[in-house]
Amino acid sequence: MTYFLIVIRQIAQFILFAGIGVIAAKTKIITRENIGMLSKLVVRIALPLYIFTNTINGATRGDLLDSWVVILLTVVLYAVAYVTAAGLAKAFRLEGNRKQVFKACTMFGNIGFMGIPIVASLFPETAMLYVALFTIPDQLILWTVGVVLTSPVEGKHAVALNAKTVGKKMLNPMNFAILLAVLLVLLNAHLPETLGTSFTRVGQMATPLAMIYLGAMFCFIDIPQYLRRPEFYVEAVVKMVAVPVLFYLLLHALPGIREDIAVTLSVLLAMPTMTTIAMQAEIQRSDADYSSGMVFMTTLLSIVTIPAVCLLIGHL
Repeated sequence: MTYFLIVIRQIAQFILFAGIGVIAAKTKIITRENIGMLSKLVVRIALPLYIFTNTINGATRGDLLDSWVVILLTVVLYAVAYVTAAGLAKAFRLEGNRKQVFKACTMFGNIGFMGIPIVASLFPETAMLYVALFTIPDQLILWTVGVVLTSPVEGKHAVALNAKTVGKKMLNPMNFAILLAVLLVLLNAHLPETLGTSFTRVGQMATPLAMIYLGAMFCFIDIPQYLRRPEFYVEAVVKMVAVPVLFYLLLHALPGIREDIAVTLSVLLAMPTMTTIAMQAEIQRSDADYSSGMVFMTTLLSIVTIPAVCLLIGHL
């Protein structure tokens, strides 16, 4: 099955899950007051277990040692994403908190909620290993550069960041799950069957719950005002289509880069805005409404852009 058809099937599932979230919000099962608990369940329990179990079940020590280049390429990927974000922010003359939030929203894609299940469906044997390696620099950049970009630079809530604050944020369940999984793979160790099965089943809840969360969240924002923001549409075309395809061509031209690595990283680059960025902007009292609007618009547009990227990559 081609990349395009596999991704279309995944997108269809995302839409159905999000639709359940919309129904849950409209019927008051999920409210503004309790939606945060659903997010914590996904980010702190289900998603870390999803990455952990898929990595230890699908990777060997040899695979891990042979794939170290993924870490280096991830750093290059984020350098490309940052340059793209900065260029678009300048082109649209964004200033202050909005400029910083726009850059964060453009840099960091929804890897956990959407990227992982998509690449896992494309490459069931190797994707989770690559995701585990990808996530090492990803989390480091998110909780350093991402924290800086979602911190207010103007107004009464402007703050000065320090190493201690950033360091604490890096001590999270996701990083713990990744480090433990890598350690077990290197030691060629395995979980007892009952424990492994239980963790796997909880981890498999991550994607449905995450998309239900997104569907519900979209019911709590003022959608019409964001439909009129031209930078969201340009960002979707440039960062979510053009840049991933060009990045794939670059990786494809480099000697020694496997096809599955090139496709995996390019597809991850094509993801819509990470939901965590909106949450972080809310916590730090930056431009949270704008970031939530960008999450909505890029997620909506990704229904078209992600299949488009996979279609283009499949024909290059």
